[in-house]
Amino acid sequence: MCFDSFGEIGLEDRKYFLYFCSLVNAKDKTMKKTLLFSLAMLPLVNGMAQGQEKKPNIILFLVDDMGWQDTSLPFWNQKTMYNERYETPNMERLARQGMMFTQAYASSISSPTRCSLMTGCNAARHRVTNWTLEKNKSTDGETDVLNLPDWNVNGIAQVSGTDHTFVGTSFVELLRENGYHTIHCGKAHWGAIDTPGENPCHFGFETNICGHAAGGLATYLSEQNYGHDEKGNPTSLMAIPGLEHYWQTGTFATEALTQEALKALDKAKAYNQPFYLYMSHYAIHIPIDKDMRFFEKYKQKGLSDKEAAYASLIEGMDKSLGDIMDWLEKNGEADNTIILFMGDNGGYASGSGWRDEPLFTQNYPLTAGKGSAYEGGIREPMIVAWPHVVKPGTRCDKYLMIEDYYPTILEMAGIKDYHTPQPIDGISFVPLLKQTGDPSDGRSLYWNFPNIWAGEHGPGIAATCTIRQGDWKLIYFYETGKKELYNIPDDISEKHDVAASHPDIVKQLSADLGAYLRSVDAQRPAFKSTGKLVPWPDEVE
Repeated sequence: MCFDSFGEIGLEDRKYFLYFCSLVNAKDKTMKKTLLFSLAMLPLVNGMAQGQEKKPNIILFLVDDMGWQDTSLPFWNQKTMYNERYETPNMERLARQGMMFTQAYASSISSPTRCSLMTGCNAARHRVTNWTLEKNKSTDGETDVLNLPDWNVNGIAQVSGTDHTFVGTSFVELLRENGYHTIHCGKAHWGAIDTPGENPCHFGFETNICGHAAGGLATYLSEQNYGHDEKGNPTSLMAIPGLEHYWQTGTFATEALTQEALKALDKAKAYNQPFYLYMSHYAIHIPIDKDMRFFEKYKQKGLSDKEAAYASLIEGMDKSLGDIMDWLEKNGEADNTIILFMGDNGGYASGSGWRDEPLFTQNYPLTAGKGSAYEGGIREPMIVAWPHVVKPGTRCDKYLMIEDYYPTILEMAGIKDYHTPQPIDGISFVPLLKQTGDPSDGRSLYWNFPNIWAGEHGPGIAATCTIRQGDWKLIYFYETGKKELYNIPDDISEKHDVAASHPDIVKQLSADLGAYLRSVDAQRPAFKSTGKLVPWPDEVE
């Protein structure tokens, strides 16, 4: 007989068949037929096994307060002084392996972004429109003109029962239910203290490293026990929990989190199941402590203490990315792991206590930074590497929004049939990755921030709502009723308000924005003088 008549059979299968045949009496025709049938089925069985594709590991590397220009990797069409200043070799390495996105957007403040990420909902819908911390307490600043609206100060949860909370199913829960081992490392910041949202384990994470309610950190320094006194008591609500092993060791917080993440990956590999790692760094959030592994390098470049410290935080974050990529390669997981890199809001540019003058320029060519409706507050560095799917070394200039990560990651994981109590506003950007379609075509992006970022001032830092549609961007200021219109490709710095010369576009975008905000039951401020609600953008000429 000819083995090839039964299809592609491996060498080991042939050996076992020949050995078994030798044990069978040649005159036993029944047994021979059974053996032949079994052998014939081997390729079918093998084919079925091969047809069940291995689910990819997924890593989301989210950086806190990272500006569009806080990297040596230029996301603009040219290099700037900031790209020349900072050294992020591992971001460059990741970009060589995948696709850069030049118009990736998030909210201008951390909690709204992270709640959109976890729920797939726009901030106007989930109503977590400022940063969360203490239960039932607003973090809004003050204004003489506006009564700021009620918002979901307690963040999000997967269960009902907590006031001022948006309820939805996280995509992490869906990953876990579909066989993923799920790891959270670092900053959470989507639920207030003493609410279900404070603990990542309530959102489908099986492992939680340091995640809690706070959105910042008391200090990056182990010499200060990351915000604990000598008795182990937290000295601040921002104290990082769970890093006691590193106290007084000289280990910068960014490095400590990385080491803990690598330990979790070692554990995950032993489980023989796909993993999802949410590597959520506190860097580059204030306080701008000196990461002494890199600080002197930047001082030698001529930077001030403040700016050298800031640069050291950036490079420490980049080293963490490189360490994780190294782990994947050393452990044979690089070829089956998707890495998504994203910032959560614009870089900090509004306080002279942490940054050098002139302020509001640190994200050039973008205007302003964190907390602002201008591009500097909402446009983020983003890279996606997906082996055998994303063409290496590519760029995408189409826009997308943070809530798009929800359906995208689930599609990457092969999870299609899922049901959630919340509507999903996000749209998968897998077609952009595969270069098979353009989900941004004809799409509008929306922001609603009817709040005041406490203690911060600067361009675009106000109660606003915003729409981006094609080349155009409209910002509506609740307090004054002013509308500003910019052509973003032509005026990326938003220096030329052309609302007066394009009233038809202003009217169209105002109508679109107003209709959307009403459709998701968005909130808006009221005037203190009259108690009346501020008009929607389409109600003001």
